[in-house]
Amino acid sequence: MAEAEAVQLKEEGNRHFQLQDYKAATESYSQALKLTKDKALQATLYRNRAACGLKTESYVQAASDASRAIDINSSDIKALYRRCQALEHLGKLDQAFKDVQRCATLEPRNQNFQETLRRLNTSIQEKLRVQFSTDSRVQKMFEILLDPNSEADLLEKAANNLIVLGREEAGAERIFQNNGVALLLQLVDTKRPELMLAAVRTLSGMCSGHRARATAILHAVRIDRICSLMAVENEEMSLAVCNLLQAIIDALSGEDKREHRGKEEALVLDTKKDLKQITNHLLDMLVSKKVSGQGRDQALNLLNKNVPRKDLAIHDNSRTIYVVDNGLRKILKVVGQVPDLPSCLPLTDHTRMLASILINKLYDDLRCDPERDHFRKICEEYITGKFDPQDMDKNVIAIQTVSGILQGPFDLGNQLLSLKGVMEMMVALCGSERETDQLVAVEALIHASTKLSRATFIITNGVALLKELYKTTKNEKIKIRTLVGLCKLGSAGGTDYGLRQFAEGSTEKLAKQCRKWLCNAAIDTRTRRWAVEGLAYLTLDADVKDDFVQDIPALQAMFELAKTPDKTILYSVATTLVNCTNSYDVKEVIPELVQLAKFSKQHVPEEHPKALIPLALEGTDVGKVKAAHALAKIAAISNPDIAFPGERVYEVVRPLVRLLDTQRDGLQNYEALLGLTNLSGRSDKLRQKIFKEKALPDIENYMFENHDQLRQAATECMCNMVVNKEVQERFLADGNDRLKLVVLLCGEDDDKVQNAAAGALAMLTAAHKKLCFKMTQVTTQWLEILQRLCLHDRLSVQHRGLVIAYNLLAADAELAKKLVESELLEILTVVSKQEPDEKKAAVVQTARECLIKCMDYGFIKPVS
Repeated sequence: MAEAEAVQLKEEGNRHFQLQDYKAATESYSQALKLTKDKALQATLYRNRAACGLKTESYVQAASDASRAIDINSSDIKALYRRCQALEHLGKLDQAFKDVQRCATLEPRNQNFQETLRRLNTSIQEKLRVQFSTDSRVQKMFEILLDPNSEADLLEKAANNLIVLGREEAGAERIFQNNGVALLLQLVDTKRPELMLAAVRTLSGMCSGHRARATAILHAVRIDRICSLMAVENEEMSLAVCNLLQAIIDALSGEDKREHRGKEEALVLDTKKDLKQITNHLLDMLVSKKVSGQGRDQALNLLNKNVPRKDLAIHDNSRTIYVVDNGLRKILKVVGQVPDLPSCLPLTDHTRMLASILINKLYDDLRCDPERDHFRKICEEYITGKFDPQDMDKNVIAIQTVSGILQGPFDLGNQLLSLKGVMEMMVALCGSERETDQLVAVEALIHASTKLSRATFIITNGVALLKELYKTTKNEKIKIRTLVGLCKLGSAGGTDYGLRQFAEGSTEKLAKQCRKWLCNAAIDTRTRRWAVEGLAYLTLDADVKDDFVQDIPALQAMFELAKTPDKTILYSVATTLVNCTNSYDVKEVIPELVQLAKFSKQHVPEEHPKALIPLALEGTDVGKVKAAHALAKIAAISNPDIAFPGERVYEVVRPLVRLLDTQRDGLQNYEALLGLTNLSGRSDKLRQKIFKEKALPDIENYMFENHDQLRQAATECMCNMVVNKEVQERFLADGNDRLKLVVLLCGEDDDKVQNAAAGALAMLTAAHKKLCFKMTQVTTQWLEILQRLCLHDRLSVQHRGLVIAYNLLAADAELAKKLVESELLEILTVVSKQEPDEKKAAVVQTARECLIKCMDYGFIKPVS
């Protein structure tokens, strides 16, 4: 039964193959192989499955299946040829050649076999030629590099060629096979920086993506020698050796995912021992005085990159546990280094920060509370072990360690702050006479005061010391850090106006000093970086951010500082910008919870008075209306540039437009119109914003309103709005009564309405000749209204009427003739003959310009 089913499955597989469904065919052949014990049938099935492998480009599987068929029948010509094809694709040309050679022997007249034989022969000869050529090139390069008499340009060219060759698989293999590692070590022994760099970079290329070669190189060069090369003062060399170690780690751990065809790698049984040895040497480098600051940084970079899990979904965090047990104290020693103490290890500006980042990554990589408790206990034992009433240096190192941890895992740092004596020691060190102690203490206080409760403790117990230190110290490094400490304490309440720590105006003074430091190009970059950090805290305050965004030199100085190589400043710059643009997320306040908090006498966060805009846009309907009304009152009576500086003024428009809704009361409508009038008089950008918020129809509706004050406010607003081109387009459009309404409002008895309407008409007729003609068509009363304006008792109304007359005269000769034939000529003559005192000067001058325009047309002549 089983054999019959196997045959049936084979036939089914053949049908799938003919239909080019190679996956289904493979499955059928595989099932048949499980059922049959017939050798001949097995050979056929393996041979057929090999054909599927070739079609799906699964060449390793195809070669394996063909080999199994050949094991059963060594003369299976189809299996031999299929294995030849698979081996050719895998780059194993010599083995493929043997298979096709056998096929040609079995069937000498088969043209396909003969063609394949010729092609493979050519490919093998080319490969051998390249191989021997590469061997000679490698040998030649090493001869040049090891010859002390070689010319400089030849040396440089040979070194670069060697590096390029080491990055290619074929080249790297030829270097390795031709005793290249020993020769590269000879280059390192020359102690010539350019040759040492070339050797290290070549070794990096040879290790990349090849576990067996990386293991052999690691054992040949030895990890202690690699680490000693990384420990040198030369930054370029240290970085190159770091890259070599990273390439070795990637190859050993399987992080390098590159697929290599051709010669298979030698089997490496276990790499864990080598990886552990590398980790131990890197940890030893952290606390060695023989290691340069650059070398220590690279060791920390390698630990940061390779110890913590890259994906927390991976369960195994054994590397982190190993480093915590065997190296955490060493990392803490680096974090606690104080540059001015004689015992300090060689450091760069970034060493302590890199160590803090490593502590943070290790802590985040722990999976459970017992692991975190163990981590915390090691830190506590290390810090408390440093406290010594007889040795101030140890106390300073303890506080510096806490400061470094606070820059890493903040939760852990906050727990360490609660250790007995830590906060008290920070405050006490501020009062020390030694500048080193002051510097460490101030930095620690800055990092410690992130949490409000800690900030309150410092304000209560140490702010007087900080202020005194700021006033008395002559050390600029301490002064700027003290200032930042005060900045951070001043902003400890965040955006909660009710929790402001200092008196009103104090934070503005601190920010002013920060801006002063920031703009002082004579101060070094690291010190000015602290000024940006101070602003990052203080710009949570609405008044501070308003001042800062108007200080163009300070903004420019901050952006220039952000371009420097020190990238640690970028976070402070980004935070400052986020604060200034209000780009941070704000938690939604649920009114019911606020009421509950008040009832239970809990603190309720208060918004700064300048926070009306978000209240007017979000929240309850009643709250939005009240906030918008408050904004309208401010906008109506204040200079918008002062009340809503910067971009904030554009945010005010929408709440005011919403107040124009007819469901709001008359006072709210009126004050919203006044506010929009004030805003629309500031800039065309604001007028455009009002137009886009679709306020124009509402403003026009209120121009029809029976209520005198609403009609007046709406007309004044329109007077400002008509300067905008898109508003003018609305008046130019056919089929509307907008222009007619403005003309008729010019004839109203209310002086203020007349004044606003005449102003709007004057600007419209000045902007477009078409509107001059349209004005004469919208109503038969236009000429009478114009004459009344030109004779008005109020000079501002009279002036606007004369400007309209001038615009009509200038628009067209026929229109001008019609005006001259009316009583308007007599009015212009009378007005122009008045004595132009200071108040009437503009009126008289405009009337005279109208008469000059009439003379230009030849309608009137001058009297001698």
